[in-house]
Amino acid sequence: MPKPLKPRQTSASKRPKPSNTQLPADVLEEVRRTARPGDQQDAISRLSRAIELLERGDTGAAIKEAEKAKRFASRSAAVREVLGLALYGEGRWQEALTELKTYRRISGRVDQNHVMADCLRGMGRPAEAVPLAEEELHGKAPNEAKAEAVIVAASALADQQRYAEALAFLGRARTRDDVSEAYTLRLWYVKGDILAKAGRKAEAAEQFHKVMRHDASAFDAAERLAQLA
Repeated sequence: MPKPLKPRQTSASKRPKPSNTQLPADVLEEVRRTARPGDQQDAISRLSRAIELLERGDTGAAIKEAEKAKRFASRSAAVREVLGLALYGEGRWQEALTELKTYRRISGRVDQNHVMADCLRGMGRPAEAVPLAEEELHGKAPNEAKAEAVIVAASALADQQRYAEALAFLGRARTRDDVSEAYTLRLWYVKGDILAKAGRKAEAAEQFHKVMRHDASAFDAAERLAQLA
């Protein structure tokens, strides 16, 4: 769970090194608004470093930096979002869910609902994941986030062996066979996975073939095809 607040280090040697990650103007404004005047630069530096580490895939180190940013700006939506995503990357589902709920409450945004829903799946509570995904699909979120919401909701339904409903949910994401984004490959792969679980092997193979036509090394599609043969 979130760490208790600690006094800010005043030694210059313990201040974070400047990061090359440039925060958007609206995030800078939000952090400055939510941190005390003497803590603003520390919060910005720690958040920048956390984002940089998260983008590199070093989620463990990103958590440490984001937790430090939280000490300086606990009411910053951006800080709570980054911390939640880093915790999610480490599989710390309950802590990630707590941070992302706080992010949603502060910001009013639903664009991380799919991550919250996947946390619930990780905690063995798939039935609670679908309403969160539905909320994101009806709210303001990028297309990629909405595609991820469809994927998580369909996977949650499949977790409950509700395969027909899962496939119907996937059908809400429109894709073209000749156009692929990273998230469309994931949609096809998940559809193949659910079809395979439902015993519809030929249809599952079609989806894995579709993935491989666009990216032969994507996921483990080649291995899944071999298993279906």
